[in-house]
Amino acid sequence: MSIYTSEHGGRLVRERYEQQLAAWPVPAQRHTLDTSFGRTFVLSCGDDTAPPVVLLHGSGANTSVWLDGIDLLAAGHRVVLLDLLGEPGLSDPVRLDLTTGDTADWLGECLDSLGVGPAAFAGLSLGAWTAVDFAARRPERVERLALLCPAGIGRQTIGKVAPAFLLNLLGARGRRRSAEIVTGLDAREPPEVFAEISRTFEHFRPRTERFPVFDDETLRSLTMPVLAVLGRRDRVFDPVETERRLHALVRDVRVHVVPTAGHALLGQMPRIADFLR
Repeated sequence: MSIYTSEHGGRLVRERYEQQLAAWPVPAQRHTLDTSFGRTFVLSCGDDTAPPVVLLHGSGANTSVWLDGIDLLAAGHRVVLLDLLGEPGLSDPVRLDLTTGDTADWLGECLDSLGVGPAAFAGLSLGAWTAVDFAARRPERVERLALLCPAGIGRQTIGKVAPAFLLNLLGARGRRRSAEIVTGLDAREPPEVFAEISRTFEHFRPRTERFPVFDDETLRSLTMPVLAVLGRRDRVFDPVETERRLHALVRDVRVHVVPTAGHALLGQMPRIADFLR
């Protein structure tokens, strides 16, 4: 099944993304990598000789989620931003089986192609899940982890957000209300975020499966420093359980909870940059 409701809709989403890439605030290079799992789009910026950091966006999004504040990371890092497969970016529209090692193998192939050795990783939601999965399977390649509202640690509270997706059928107002529920943001501020989300989900078919939850042994295996930033009002993944498991199982972890935030955490780049320093 296509990840878009129509070819026309997919083209509109990609055209909008191209506009955002054209407005990237720092010089950047584009790469298209051939992997065993699908062609992958990568954006890179910053100093090629500086310590690398890999950024992984969430489901229903693309690399543009990192646009705000990217200059902070690019000033002191080689920044590598990947479009996840099967999401509304420029990578192939194929979705890997998250219950296997395919995601880690795909990410490893991408980094090998780019010549990226051990690196820091920052991920949002599914991107955070991808970073944790890679760190557990390839610990020698991960120096630090910054996780924003990560999937796979706390319970996925799908019952709280499933009705929201039905609102997408009710036109622009329904999509705005759906975005409010899922992201935890207020549609009145910032309005441009809701415009982007509504524009994407008018045409994009999101993932509907539950994400695999990491067992205790996997989380205990994370020996690198970990930063987790959680939204107290996250309706997608239980922030209370996420915080509890991280403190109980991860040896070197700092958890910051934003009391007014939901699943969409905005303005976190300064905190990530500080952690990576």
